[in-house]
Amino acid sequence: MGRIHELSDILADQIAAGEVVERPASVVKELVENALDAHSSQIDIYVEEAGLKSIQVIDNGEGISQADVLIAFRRHATSKITDRADLFKVKTLGFRGEALPSIASVSHVSLETSTQAENAGSLVEIKGGELIKQQPSSARTGTKITVTDLFFNTPARLKYLSSRATELANISDIVNRLALSHTDVAFSLVSDGKTIFKTAGNGNLKQAVSAIYGLTSARQMIEFSGADADFAVSGLISLPKLTRAARSYISLLINGRYIKNFRISKAVVAGYGSKLMVGRYPLAVVNIKLDPLLVDVNVHPTKQEVRISKEEQLEFLLTKTVSQALSQENLIPNGLENLVGKKAKQQLDFKQLEIGLNETKGAYQFKNQPPALPKKPALNKEVTQALLGQGQEKSSPKTVVKPAALIITDKAQLKQAAVKNWDERYQQPTTPPKDLQLEEAEVAPTEAVAAVDEEASPAETVRFPNLVYIGQFHGTYLLAQSDDGLYIVDQHAAQERRNYEYYRQAIVKVGQAQQELLVPIVLTYPTSESLKLNQHLDDLQALGVKLEDFGQNTYIIRSHPAWFKAGQEEATIREMIDYLLTDQKLTLAQFREKTAIMMSCKRAIKANQHLDDRQAKELLAKLATCENPFNCPHGRPTVVKLSPKDLEHMFKRIQDSHQSKRKEW
Repeated sequence: MGRIHELSDILADQIAAGEVVERPASVVKELVENALDAHSSQIDIYVEEAGLKSIQVIDNGEGISQADVLIAFRRHATSKITDRADLFKVKTLGFRGEALPSIASVSHVSLETSTQAENAGSLVEIKGGELIKQQPSSARTGTKITVTDLFFNTPARLKYLSSRATELANISDIVNRLALSHTDVAFSLVSDGKTIFKTAGNGNLKQAVSAIYGLTSARQMIEFSGADADFAVSGLISLPKLTRAARSYISLLINGRYIKNFRISKAVVAGYGSKLMVGRYPLAVVNIKLDPLLVDVNVHPTKQEVRISKEEQLEFLLTKTVSQALSQENLIPNGLENLVGKKAKQQLDFKQLEIGLNETKGAYQFKNQPPALPKKPALNKEVTQALLGQGQEKSSPKTVVKPAALIITDKAQLKQAAVKNWDERYQQPTTPPKDLQLEEAEVAPTEAVAAVDEEASPAETVRFPNLVYIGQFHGTYLLAQSDDGLYIVDQHAAQERRNYEYYRQAIVKVGQAQQELLVPIVLTYPTSESLKLNQHLDDLQALGVKLEDFGQNTYIIRSHPAWFKAGQEEATIREMIDYLLTDQKLTLAQFREKTAIMMSCKRAIKANQHLDDRQAKELLAKLATCENPFNCPHGRPTVVKLSPKDLEHMFKRIQDSHQSKRKEW
């Protein structure tokens, strides 16, 4: 007997359900899309316990005839395509005939439907893919489908579901996207008896946006439209002052279908040019109309990933159209743009030392290469005695002979025997220990002896140089000098570091000083975000921001921590909330860290801000007292150095000999 056999229909449906039905939101998506394909003008969605207990979708569409009810639950049974040619010009949201059989195979489904042409409707119940009941019904025209006990026969799926609030947020997000793509349909979403979302269905996109994102956000969005020979684009985009921390607020709709496409989203952002802060993204609803022959929707079971012909042409059209719409508003680019760099740092030159400074005062961490020796370190009495063998039992006095100075004037002299002997004695190990830590004023004995110089003085061992202010360059950089060279200080990064170390301490004491608002701040978020936000109200309150319920998906704030910058209270709170919504796994410590970095940037000196001598000298003095005066919280350097030798090379005062050049050839 052969080993290969055909799977049963029920098992095949359950396998297919693994691709189509991932979570309750997937069920809502498939059922609502079927209702839209049935030309419904009103769709009501009712869920209990985030869809785990029950999901009910009621529409006033065309309904299903009695002869087709059972056929609709068979795999690959559909009324939307008939032959191969139809597959490449799909105009409906569904077409595979997989949704209903997949859902019915992992749940208990009750379908009640009726068409206008028939005198009676039908009632069908299917559980786990098996027919339980079929009988006539007196249903109104349209369809009511109820799904209960989801994943009852595949309990392993339940382990991978998130919390109920997260699952409900996913359902709300799906309904939001469908409402934006079909503004002529009235949607309502009811969870456990409470209406959390509703649209008018009057075809007005801006009203639909207002119902989802709030009236304030809708007022800060402008219309755009454009077309070429193959594509027509239109919709709403937000002004640059209204941004979010993720691209997920860009809704892309192709022929009424919500899709995800990184390149198209990137093209929308590119239309803003330099008007957006780095790491910030706009709100946008982009409707794209094109010939169905130019898009292949048969790529992924969820149909959210599609292939678009002439995609580069579409990207160009979108970027151009968005740019033109914004230019008509006479917007001025934000002066703060690009001050905060990306998290990923650029690779340094291979000869440079990559140094990271941790937050413990005086502790350095060296990466990839061994630490460079300090030029002239100060040795305290105890270290000196240890090096010379003093104060130790059973040790004979030792005489330390200062090595003769090696003066190199030509590159060829590096091959002298004296230089090789010096290298052999004092060179660094080629493979340093992982996460090597070198504490302040703590040097390995062999390194210390090698660096001893009779002219060493305490002033030369200062951890941060004593900078003498010279002047300001382009209102952005401070020029200063010290005994060992010229220093260029980024005034923004310098004050950002100083502010960060202040806020890192101040945020811990947020409850001690609160500033009452004369006019409270009112914030409105879409349901999907509001449900997530409700889980983090305690985290916000721990930082001194208390959100009070002020109606459906709306919050009111009556006070804020005193360390907020005047005029930036709302923007600061919104950015704090964005952190939580973007990464819900943030610990309180990480949240405080991000908030401190954000506040340090907002209150730092900006580019092209001229300082008088007193302000500049005060900034340099404060920078020297920081635990880490070398980098801003984002990792950018606060100060760079040009040694006298560097300057001499720049002006060709020091040149390699012709003889050494010939040897390199």
